[in-house]
Amino acid sequence: MIKTMTTNDLLPGFARRDIDLGDACIAAVVGGDGPPLLLLHGYPQTHLAWHKVAPVLAQRYTVVAADLRGYGDSTGPQGDPDHVRYCKRTVANDQLAVMRHLGFARFALLGHDRGARVAYRLALDHPDAVAAFVSLTVVPSIELWERVDRTFALGAWHWFMFAQPFDLPERLLASDPDYFLEWSLRKMTRFRDRLSPAAVEAYVAAFRRPQVRHAMMEDYRAGANIDLDHDRADRAAGRKLQCPVQVLWDDSRTVFGETPVEVWRRWADAVEGAPVTAGHMLAEEAPDEVLAHVLPFLARVYPS
Repeated sequence: MIKTMTTNDLLPGFARRDIDLGDACIAAVVGGDGPPLLLLHGYPQTHLAWHKVAPVLAQRYTVVAADLRGYGDSTGPQGDPDHVRYCKRTVANDQLAVMRHLGFARFALLGHDRGARVAYRLALDHPDAVAAFVSLTVVPSIELWERVDRTFALGAWHWFMFAQPFDLPERLLASDPDYFLEWSLRKMTRFRDRLSPAAVEAYVAAFRRPQVRHAMMEDYRAGANIDLDHDRADRAAGRKLQCPVQVLWDDSRTVFGETPVEVWRRWADAVEGAPVTAGHMLAEEAPDEVLAHVLPFLARVYPS
């Protein structure tokens, strides 16, 4: 079932679509005209993470910004013991079904954080569907987990907390979700004041819902378990992304001594990238800089 709902003020001109996939209903907004481009947000955001870049992209592309399964206004099932229902392969299949439902067989992907992990899984599993992939801040999950050290563990401690068995993290977060989310946003950003209050309000409203927090925990549980099995199998088989890849990252970080470009070149043949002056939430902290990289990259994929 699809229904058009009121467009959020942060994304004027975008129309809401709710797409029922059976065990999940995916909320998305669609705007613009031109070649299709799917935007996938990260933790702890919703599709509104793109509100500073999506209107510009929509001047050249048909932009679809979707909430991941269980995040924001999307729904999802209760998690399962093996975390299959929230693994990146399952969530990627959601988004592929959304794009096909909207009439797009092949499209470009722009993903941030958890959304970028969904996006590269989609590109690996369905290479014919993906024309290009832009990753904000992310390299393949297995590249991080195999190199975990003290610095990484202290900086990304929530990876370990959220991956604990049901329902310990859910109970802990329920004690004061507003405080935890605000603390997390301050930690993630270099320029917290650049986040739009209306977007943050939407993130808080979603995070207050127990079912959303559960979906987030299942996302991270999958990321520490079954997702790594899928990455490991791809690497063993020599599977690589067939599309051009661009990676942008916080200019204060490397990946255990390598740049993200160097890491991605083990997973794709055509890779470019650059650092961005921002914290983790690139598209909200430094939208103009992100667009300055993304627009020329997409123009080469979709020449006019």
